[in-house]
Amino acid sequence: MTDQELIEKLSNEESRNYGFNLLVREYQERIYWHIRKMVIDHDDADDLVQDVFIKVWNNIHKFREDSSLYTWIYRIATNECLNFLKKKRNKFFLPINDVANELSDKLDESSHVSGEEIQMKLQKALLRLPDKQRLVFNMKYFDDMKFREIAEITKTSEGALKASYHLAVKKIEQFLQLD
Repeated sequence: MTDQELIEKLSNEESRNYGFNLLVREYQERIYWHIRKMVIDHDDADDLVQDVFIKVWNNIHKFREDSSLYTWIYRIATNECLNFLKKKRNKFFLPINDVANELSDKLDESSHVSGEEIQMKLQKALLRLPDKQRLVFNMKYFDDMKFREIAEITKTSEGALKASYHLAVKKIEQFLQLD
């Protein structure tokens, strides 16, 4: 189903619920993994996915169609992740390294993460990055997004994103060499 068809179903009161179910089925898994890579914990990711789709439901009438529906939903998910991580730090008055340590511990405990040693080292290195650098790295490296797409989602210039990605790669390399 195209974005336009989904939007038409969501705009029509009679087919709104059906359209929303189609939208969730279409995007839920990709949104879950985008969020999961940022927050690590399965339960937190599940909660955030629900929050994202509640925001989509409540705000679909504001979608201007100047980007794809997926980009718009991805932007909502990205903002939810960053806000969640910021609240977590503020709630416990934790510096970024303490949040990284907490997420790293969850990574060790998680049954949903592959136990391969190099993958685990990479994930722990990613947790040492500032949230926005980790976000850019995840979107570029794991989701294979183009800088143009990431710029549209994050509302950041491509140049700044390329610099952020480059810094993230350097920091990850340094962390992996120390380990």
